[in-house]
Amino acid sequence: MSSTLLKMSSISKKVFMALAGLFLITFLLVHLGINLFILPIAENHIEIFEEAVHFMTTFPLVKIMEVVLFAAFIIHIILGIIVQIQNWMARPNRYQVAQKSKVISPFSRFMIHTGVVMGIFIGIHLANFYFVKLGWTQAMEGAFMVEGNHDFYHMALNLFGTPAYSIFYLVMLLMLGMHLHHAFQSAFQTLGLSHPTYTPIIKAIGLVYTILVTAGFISIPLYFLLS
Repeated sequence: MSSTLLKMSSISKKVFMALAGLFLITFLLVHLGINLFILPIAENHIEIFEEAVHFMTTFPLVKIMEVVLFAAFIIHIILGIIVQIQNWMARPNRYQVAQKSKVISPFSRFMIHTGVVMGIFIGIHLANFYFVKLGWTQAMEGAFMVEGNHDFYHMALNLFGTPAYSIFYLVMLLMLGMHLHHAFQSAFQTLGLSHPTYTPIIKAIGLVYTILVTAGFISIPLYFLLS
């Protein structure tokens, strides 16, 4: 697959990276909606969380979407690295010096850096949860099987109950927010949806999305740190 991605034109790479990114942005909303029920936001929040996890791990269509999700992750990461390297190669040192006066958003400047950090973070997150389901890694002590299914609720409780782990998650989620802030509007711009009328609206929606999603995910480790 990587050789096929390398053969794509620069524009094609950016378009596929943008589409994969928008798919991941949509997935984050679903993921957040389920994870919030780790918190006591409803009287039967544990049952809701466990039923949602059971559905997401057993429903055939969802299992197919898992393959699409992983493909989106891989494509987005590989293309992001390739595009960034090509951009670096296309900008000799003298060009960079000449452009120092140009104002560049820090969110844009550090996209590759936050992207690499997110890749590592996702790997750790998968090892702690998804790979446990596959039997590739061991669940933390205190988690047990519920009717043949892994007890993801107590996995989360045990992990976030460790202050160092919660602080690590907080830092990573702030990095996620930085990445999302630029990625949202950049994806639409790449797809040609840049217009004096629409662009400010897209930027506003992207800002609201970034704040709500980042704050939502942060509320989980923050709750355990403060409780």
